[in-house]
Amino acid sequence: MSLALIAAFMLLQTGPVVPDGAGPSLGLPMIDRPPPRPRRNSYLLPSERGAVENNKLAQCRDTAAANADQGVSTATDWLSGAKGPERAEAHLCLGYAYSQSQAWEMAQQAFLAGRDEATDNVLTRARLGAMAGNAALASGHMVQAITALERAKADAKAAGNLSMLGAIDSDRARALVALKRNDEAAAALAEARRDAPGDEAVWLLSATLSRRMGKLTDAQSQIETAVKISPLDPEVGLEAGVIAELSGHEDAARRSWQSVVAASPQSDAGHQAAAYLAQIGPAPAAPAPANAPSTTGAPGANATSTKPLAKSG
Repeated sequence: MSLALIAAFMLLQTGPVVPDGAGPSLGLPMIDRPPPRPRRNSYLLPSERGAVENNKLAQCRDTAAANADQGVSTATDWLSGAKGPERAEAHLCLGYAYSQSQAWEMAQQAFLAGRDEATDNVLTRARLGAMAGNAALASGHMVQAITALERAKADAKAAGNLSMLGAIDSDRARALVALKRNDEAAAALAEARRDAPGDEAVWLLSATLSRRMGKLTDAQSQIETAVKISPLDPEVGLEAGVIAELSGHEDAARRSWQSVVAASPQSDAGHQAAAYLAQIGPAPAAPAPANAPSTTGAPGANATSTKPLAKSG
């Protein structure tokens, strides 16, 4: 894709810079996205780019990916004879197998057991702890998620793995938001942005939280960074439109949502963008030229008039 095309898409998604103190447009319903769903942590899959993976672990993972029940059986058989560090890998595969069937509580237990087995490998402990926290997020156990993620964060810090630290802090923020501890979530995301500045998901979540907290200037800056990192992500375009709409820039919001629908009409973001477009309605008709003939009293003269949207309660 050409740089010019990417730049054009970015302009469609971000809209204008929002002035300090801007608030929702008067006369418009307050719109919002659903609460963020727990995402599968980037460390849920055991493979790491550029790393040579244990063949047994790779085979077990592939089995689980193809058939979750068979993966559970394979990992359980592996555990029965595994010793030493291999037990952590077997637990990792078991947790992955459970996650494939969305048995999140069982997955969480397997990941935590694997973490406890990895006594001599702090990076493995961090990864398994992060996976346990993400499984707890998916099952709705937010306090358990925070406990697991805080332990994982300490291990990731000891291992010096900044990208993992960013992912862990991002998941901590999700759990804190679910518990309505928004200030703590914002602090966690500030750490995530520092440690993983190239992670688009961190910036997207930051923008969403800032917008919900009424910090629209911060939200605009953060969503612009997310667009620079991932200009074609429909979730980014969706949030960019929400921020623009709540900042009083309806034309920018409409363009952003239209770009999402055009690029990804069948995605969740595409469906949500279409719903937002239906909510705000079509763009107002352009005013007639000054020298146009008068239509006063003509049939259908008021056909293009629009009725103001009701204010939200």
